[in-house]
Amino acid sequence: MANASPPDDGGPAGGADPRTAGTSHAGVVAVGVPTGGAASDVVGLGRARAVAFVAPALLLIGVFLLFPALWTLYIGATDYERTGPKHVSPSFVGVDNYTDVLADPSFYNSLGLTLLFVGFSAVVGQNGLGFALAWSLRNVTGWVRRTVETLVLFAWILPGSVVAFLWIAMLDRDGGTVNAMLGTPGLAWLVDYPMASLVVFNIWRGTAFSMMLYGAALSSVPPSQLETARLAGASGPQTLRDIVFPHIRGHALTNTLLITLWTFNDFSPFLLTAGGPGDDSEIVSVYVYNTAIRDGRLGYSGAISLLVLVANIALALLYLRMLRKRRIP
Repeated sequence: MANASPPDDGGPAGGADPRTAGTSHAGVVAVGVPTGGAASDVVGLGRARAVAFVAPALLLIGVFLLFPALWTLYIGATDYERTGPKHVSPSFVGVDNYTDVLADPSFYNSLGLTLLFVGFSAVVGQNGLGFALAWSLRNVTGWVRRTVETLVLFAWILPGSVVAFLWIAMLDRDGGTVNAMLGTPGLAWLVDYPMASLVVFNIWRGTAFSMMLYGAALSSVPPSQLETARLAGASGPQTLRDIVFPHIRGHALTNTLLITLWTFNDFSPFLLTAGGPGDDSEIVSVYVYNTAIRDGRLGYSGAISLLVLVANIALALLYLRMLRKRRIP
């Protein structure tokens, strides 16, 4: 008579799956879970394929960001010019361009005008008007909301050359729309008030981004807290200060960072005033262009560009530091 088979106790001899061999009932090891150094490779690409996957992005960053920065650093240390002998064989001048820039009153004039332009048109104007529009439209629906958003977005998406032509026509001395509406014939806005005109222009042009960002941020404010504040008799400013701003301050800092950097490097004012009259509206971006293209001093303009890059990095780090400190716990 054949011997009866021993009962299957789940051990290796009992026909158990060899993948679970060696495991005890007290500590089961998950099958297929990477351990050790492989735990970070959650996608399973492997190092070589992961590098190949990000290589196109790294190439684009190198071509469009790293190389121009290194090229600017190089020409900023030479007396490179747009034409002439120094264009063919520039000489190395070290830090002479940087010392000349830091001693140039025109540089400080352009920097001051840029800070004025950024502060009034972006930090105050676009921020304030963008939030005001988003707050006013939060409960508005239908064609009114769509019309307002469309009109604001049009100013943002139109090409800069088209927008500049429209504003030059509006601010024309003789047949301009603004003079006709205000009854001020003969007033040359772009000549008599160049920076004020540029500030208003940039507010009108860039408010759409702030409006959309704040519109999305306001949706994160709990309606129950707004209702509680209303029932408690809180005024509008009190509701904004105590309920709304604590929830959207991270978005506000992010928006301010982006529009500050964009406005700091904006070249659209050149299309309206070209930095004039004289240098009354020559912000940094226009100053770099005029120095490089009009005057042909590419090495000198390279030094200015590198200093502007350092200023942009400093502004970005300042905003990021504020953002980390003021993040809602």
